[in-house]
Amino acid sequence: MEWTASGIVLGHKKHGESSLILEVMTRERGRHLGLVRGGRSRRMAALLQVGNTLSLTWRARLDEHLGLFQVDGETLRGAQLMDEPVALLAAQLCAAHLRLLPERDPHARLHDMLGLILDHYDEPQTIAALVARFEVLLLEELGFGLDLTKCAGTGVQTGLIYVSPKSGCAVSADAGAPYKDKLLALPSFLTGSMKGVSSDQTAEAFALTAFFLERNVWGPRAVRPPEGRDALLRRICGPSAQSKTSTA
Repeated sequence: MEWTASGIVLGHKKHGESSLILEVMTRERGRHLGLVRGGRSRRMAALLQVGNTLSLTWRARLDEHLGLFQVDGETLRGAQLMDEPVALLAAQLCAAHLRLLPERDPHARLHDMLGLILDHYDEPQTIAALVARFEVLLLEELGFGLDLTKCAGTGVQTGLIYVSPKSGCAVSADAGAPYKDKLLALPSFLTGSMKGVSSDQTAEAFALTAFFLERNVWGPRAVRPPEGRDALLRRICGPSAQSKTSTA
């Protein structure tokens, strides 16, 4: 078995005295692992940093085997990420989210969104907003998508400022007014332009996605939210910010 593709480095772990098991996200083959012989050498260290995009050739005798990676650099962002705390936290958070998906299950849109996040490594506010969009997409790819296109009560497609915690559907300002204390805020950048996203909007978006991730993913799987999630939000919104799930 053999294939060649580009992949974004999500992480790696030591194997034996000199090798690494490399974890990457590819567009065609999803999250994939493979052994890199000599991966712990100084020459390979810079190449295998989290966030780098690599050219990969994977070989194995059988498809279900771990297999071997041969790697070469394509887009090396790792050094820049190390100097940008928000970008590094975002890369680590997205990697943790992708581990919720089955290995080798293709999710092209998540791969592309991860690349977009990493390409904005020096724009902290943009990164945070893109991570929120990544989480909305993650929910969809896991089978728990939100319907943010029209009001659940009236069907209108404008003035959508809430989300129902029960249905995961958008609600307009007029329809939601009597129930606003029980609804989740829907920041406009999740469905429209990302120009001028504020810290408050970012916090609202993280609260929205956290609610549905906790109810549909983390809770049922008995796993904790990724440690870096609140750290990322605090970097953007200040020390007191925390992406707690809603009690609505």
